[in-house]
Amino acid sequence: MQTVIVPVDFSENSLKAARYATKLLTGHYGVNMILHHVYEKASQASEAAERLESLKAELMEIGVVKITTLSEEGSDFIVELDKLARHQQADLIIMGITGRSAIGQTFIGSNTLKMVQQKVCPVLIVPEDATYKDVKNVLLTSDFKNVQSVTPSVPIKKILKTFSPNLHIMNVDSEHYVALTEEYQAERAKLNEMFSDFKPEFYFLGLHDVDEAINQFANDKKVDMIIVVHKGQSLFSKLFVKSHTKKLVYHSSIPVLAIHE
Repeated sequence: MQTVIVPVDFSENSLKAARYATKLLTGHYGVNMILHHVYEKASQASEAAERLESLKAELMEIGVVKITTLSEEGSDFIVELDKLARHQQADLIIMGITGRSAIGQTFIGSNTLKMVQQKVCPVLIVPEDATYKDVKNVLLTSDFKNVQSVTPSVPIKKILKTFSPNLHIMNVDSEHYVALTEEYQAERAKLNEMFSDFKPEFYFLGLHDVDEAINQFANDKKVDMIIVVHKGQSLFSKLFVKSHTKKLVYHSSIPVLAIHE
C-alpha cells in the first residue's frame, strides 16, 4: 500500500479511527497517511488546518508513520472524499463508525456505506470499541458462488501482503448438514488457488444466523480483521444496512474491511 486516507471530523470516534490507523500503519514506511477534513465555511479554514496539525503531532507520538494533512471547503463530505481518493489513487480509506450525529448508526448507515458504493477503494470500518492489535488473523467471508468473477482478489491480496496474516475463509449456509456439494468443493478449489500464497484455511458452518456465526467464529479464532465483499444486495448489505449492523459492528470490536467486487 502507498496511500491511505483517514477522514476526520474531530468527533471522538473519528479520532479513535485515526489513532487506530496510526498503529496499524506503523512500520510500513512506504505508506503515506492523509488526514482529511472537510469544513463548510471559508471562515473555518484556519481553525481546521490548525486542528489537523495538532492531531498529526499527537499521532506522531503514537507511532512512526508518514502523515500529511489536508483540509478543504466543501458542502458534501462524500463528494470531496471520493475526489481525493481518486486523485491520490488511494489504496485504503479508514473510517470510524459515527460522525457528528448524535445517533451512532447514521455514519455507518450513510457515509460509510456511500463511500463503499463509490467503488473507489476498500474501506476499513473501525468500530467504536476497537483496540489495536497486530493483524495476525484475517477472516474473509464468501458465499462460494462464481468466486473467480466476483472476488476482488487484487485489493484483498494487497492487504494480505501488507500484514502477512493467517487467512481464514468462511461460508455460512444452513444447508451444510453432512457434506459439501460438488459445487462448493469446486468453488473452494478456485479460492484456494486464488489465495495459494497465503495458505488459506476453509470453514463451512451450517447455521442460519450469519452475523452471529461470524462473530462467534471471529472470537474463537482471535480474528483481527473481517473482510466482506460488497455485491449490491448481498451479504455486505445485509450485514450493514439492516439490523445486522448492530450485531456485527456495534457489538464487535473487530474492524471490518469492505471491498467492492
